[in-house]
Amino acid sequence: MRYLVVSDIHSNLPALDAVIADAGSFDRIWCLGDITGYGPDPNECITRLREFPLTTLAGNHDWAVLGLLDLADFNQDARAACVWTRQHLTAENKEFLRSLPVMLEEDGYTLVHASPSEPVEEYVLDSLSAEYNFDKFNTPVCLLGHSHWPVAFMRPPDSTGLCVQVRPVYFQPFQFNGGKWIINPGSVGQPRDGNPDASYALLDVEEGQWEYRRVAYPVEETQRRMRQHKLPERLIQRLQHGH
Repeated sequence: MRYLVVSDIHSNLPALDAVIADAGSFDRIWCLGDITGYGPDPNECITRLREFPLTTLAGNHDWAVLGLLDLADFNQDARAACVWTRQHLTAENKEFLRSLPVMLEEDGYTLVHASPSEPVEEYVLDSLSAEYNFDKFNTPVCLLGHSHWPVAFMRPPDSTGLCVQVRPVYFQPFQFNGGKWIINPGSVGQPRDGNPDASYALLDVEEGQWEYRRVAYPVEETQRRMRQHKLPERLIQRLQHGH
């Protein structure tokens, strides 16, 4: 089984289309949440994902759009984008988002948006936060998003110290050889690691093999659509810088 693993699409259809085209053949999409928020095409992104066999989770922006999180917890720009998305998302797509889990196990992997200990809002950004979460899931590998950073953490077998942070190497598949893993594919629609290219991964379950990938997309087209809808300028500018 070959999975296309994506997260934090954030209503960026050109980025999602570029990822799907670049990925080649796959059997199913695993989406780790935050289909909506920030960008100009929430309905179109949901429709595009649902063209494929799909397992997807709800993220914090998806919950905010549904009124399940207090918008006071969001910064001004994120709040404005959530309000805009509420106004433009179809009733059918709101129900689709409402039906989504925030954490599940599938094919021997744990899938969650934010973290195993707090599935919607906690960031796993460093070895300390990762170490705390290793005991919160039972599978060998947990896949998560939320931070918009492609990164992995590995706890070696019988380790008594902190886990090891593993930086992504793109287009070079590696295998989960022992230990326990927390791994983030990065963000499709709003990367924050200084690289504006859409970030995603491919997972071959039979081989236990993971491959990080990046792909350029027409950022200016997403920016044009955002300006057309009068979304916050800071959100528009950050796309070209990847932060």
